Amino acid sequence: QVQLVESGGGLVQPGGSLRLSCAASGSIFSINGMAWYRQAPGKQRELLAAITSGGSTNYASSVKGRFTISRDSTKNTVYLQMNSLKPEDTAVYYCNADVALDGAPDYFSFYWGQGTQVTVSS
Repeated sequence: QVQLVESGGGLVQPGGSLRLSCAASGSIFSINGMAWYRQAPGKQRELLAAITSGGSTNYASSVKGRFTISRDSTKNTVYLQMNSLKPEDTAVYYCNADVALDGAPDYFSFYWGQGTQVTVSS
């Protein structure tokens, strides 16, 4: 019904930058909030940044000032600009969206992407 596809991950040196994208497709009526999470090996999935349909944003303290979340609602896409990357940012990054489907405009469900690997290493 709804697919979220992340892209933009890869290998980057410490201090470098990456821009992740996550495009939602399918039988979408509307999207409320969108967010980025990450999960490092042996650790719990961590919420990094979230953005509402109105553009309000929130960030985890670990990435505030380095990462920027944005969205293009015309494309059902959310972005994560990551600057000043550190080795501890190495993880699989996931996007999440709160979606109402065609035919059920008042009922929202969360959907996840498949994840994209980000590795920060020299």
